[in-house]
Amino acid sequence: MKKTFFTRISESFRSLSRVQQVLAVAFAVATLVTAGMAFNMVRQFIVSTTSFNLPGLALNQTSDGEPQSGPPAVAQNLGPDLEEWDGTTRVNILLMGLDARDWAANEGPPRTDSMILFTYDPATNTAGMLSIPRDMWVDVPGFGHNKINAAYQLGEGSRLPGGGPGLAIKTVEQFLGITINYYAQVDFSAFERFIDLIGGVKIDVPNSVDVQVIGEEYTRRIERGRQVLNGAYALAYARARHSEDGDFDRARRQQEVILAIRQQLMRQEVLTLLVTRGFQIYQDLSSGINTNMTLDEMFSLGFTLRNVKPENIKRAVISTPDHVTLGTSPDGLSILKPITENIRTLRDDFFNTSSVRSVVAINSASQANMQAEAATVAVYNGSGNSGVADSTRAYLQAQGFNVVTTGNANPVGATTLIDYTGNPYTLQYLVEIMGVSPGHIFNRYDPNSQVDVEVIIGPDWTPPSQ
Repeated sequence: MKKTFFTRISESFRSLSRVQQVLAVAFAVATLVTAGMAFNMVRQFIVSTTSFNLPGLALNQTSDGEPQSGPPAVAQNLGPDLEEWDGTTRVNILLMGLDARDWAANEGPPRTDSMILFTYDPATNTAGMLSIPRDMWVDVPGFGHNKINAAYQLGEGSRLPGGGPGLAIKTVEQFLGITINYYAQVDFSAFERFIDLIGGVKIDVPNSVDVQVIGEEYTRRIERGRQVLNGAYALAYARARHSEDGDFDRARRQQEVILAIRQQLMRQEVLTLLVTRGFQIYQDLSSGINTNMTLDEMFSLGFTLRNVKPENIKRAVISTPDHVTLGTSPDGLSILKPITENIRTLRDDFFNTSSVRSVVAINSASQANMQAEAATVAVYNGSGNSGVADSTRAYLQAQGFNVVTTGNANPVGATTLIDYTGNPYTLQYLVEIMGVSPGHIFNRYDPNSQVDVEVIIGPDWTPPSQ
């Protein structure tokens, strides 16, 4: 029988000395628990409702952020059908931090307090961390536009296949146009315990910062300079709100703590601790960790990551003013609106081209999802060529679109799509079959529109022969 990548790595793992084995386990555990750090985005209010898109990503906007009563028809297939890593290509892991106290208080599923996309490229032996702010205004598949931190809550609350992690993964995949192989969800208490078990972390604090330790009434101050932080203070440091750059500073501090954990795991006294208590530590923390990785896969990934040099670990934060602008959602929520071109550049720099993909191009269910939305479509001729609207209408109807009207429009330079009521899968399928460029896809939220989506045909479009 042909051995899988993970089987081969596991055999290599078992051939290591005990110290080397524990180091590999430590890196795997560290990768998981660091998602427990959180940064709660500060809410700023500036009136705006415009939203943008990335290539291959759907546009959608809704007038309220409330979950629908039960799973939407287009969200039925959102199970954790993630692509297994083959060990030779780039692997992406979504790390999510949750405050489990929300569950303990019977307040229902929480929103994610942090999201970090971790990536590793075995071809170049490089890794990276990309922090995604919780107020990012994105399409949550099946639910319309919302803050990205609501995806987990909506997935859990609606009992979708894959639950909260499944919908959070689909949302991030769609937003960035990448494939996610694994996820790790970690609660605050697991993160704190792990930091304490390894003896704290050393952080070079650039500026003094006031922090709120969970369970304490008053704030504490972490002074500037090199500090050793225990679990409670490390978490508080990563979650601190009040600094010059607010929540984006918090995301950077979160990454600093992750790298500090990695550095602490290289210390001889920590290795000695892990030699004697490595598997016990994992067992103690496992109740606060939810992941789709098997223990074998965690060992394998930790074994693989052990030799990545610190200078080969990229760090990036989606932040103002380069990647987002401040705005307000239709129902008054303070949001961060993506600056499309700049996030696209950041994404392409952070990932190599082999890991970036168009969501619509690989979505075999795109036609079925489009039909489930049942959006009304208008087709207008802006190409200057007679008869194109009628022939396009016939073509789109043959594909299952609900075309309700045709007519003429002012001339346009290229075929344009306008979404008025939030129909991501309809747009996805139109992009797929018509090749509409990202710069000609617009969201103009108007609940009073006579149609859901307009297709304005440009001179670049010729309907295929029926």
